[in-house]
Amino acid sequence: MMYKITLILSVLVAINFILLIFSTNKVKKISKPKKVKVNKPIVLKKVPKTITTQQAPSRLSPTGS
Repeated sequence: MMYKITLILSVLVAINFILLIFSTNKVKKISKPKKVKVNKPIVLKKVPKTITTQQAPSRLSPTGS
């Protein structure tokens, strides 16, 4: 009687593991594409913008109203 229960339980556990293996979402291992070495263009040094004319602090710009 004890062997019969042990055998039934072990069979059920084995079926459970087999079903678990087939039911899981398998992720395929995707190899990353190799990055192609690209020659970067030469970037010219940017010169900061300079203000050529200064506005008088007491004079406001027209708003149109």
